[in-house]
Amino acid sequence: MTSQPVTITLAPRTQTIKKTHLKSICLQYQLYLLLNSHFFCLLKNEMGLIIFFLCAYVPKTVAGHCKWAEVLKDLEQIKTSKDIDVSLYTANTDEGKECQEPVMRCFFLETEVILQECLIKNCSKTQDVWNIWKNGNASLEKNKLNSKTSAKCKECEEYEEKNFTEFIQSFVKVIQKECKH
Repeated sequence: MTSQPVTITLAPRTQTIKKTHLKSICLQYQLYLLLNSHFFCLLKNEMGLIIFFLCAYVPKTVAGHCKWAEVLKDLEQIKTSKDIDVSLYTANTDEGKECQEPVMRCFFLETEVILQECLIKNCSKTQDVWNIWKNGNASLEKNKLNSKTSAKCKECEEYEEKNFTEFIQSFVKVIQKECKH
């Protein structure tokens, strides 16, 4: 029995899809076909063992990419902006794990305030702020159905208002913390 190569066509979703992710899907599928028909035979030789370890390694590499990496990159771009002057509700960076999603939502909600300020003042970092808001909300929308907020989590407006620089520093810490999980 010979297996025919299968072409998988994926519609482009967003600009944040990485080529490496698509390559890994193709590689995983090819390895699946190969291992499905010759799994035990492959384990008897060196090449088979190499392919087996590649199958175990590739999913870990893809999973290691933080979904907030693009947001973090854009935060680095805007943190030195001198033309953004706003006070923003700034969530605590040490909130418990059960409050992590509401904290993230608060930061992205306040990013919308920054975006409005940038649109009014025509600031130089408007595109970067837009990217943060768009990418963050897209990621949060995917989790919306599974979210359960603890009653002890604060509402965004309950946090202290801080200046733009302090807000960005806290936002970066929260994103970095989220990427480590």
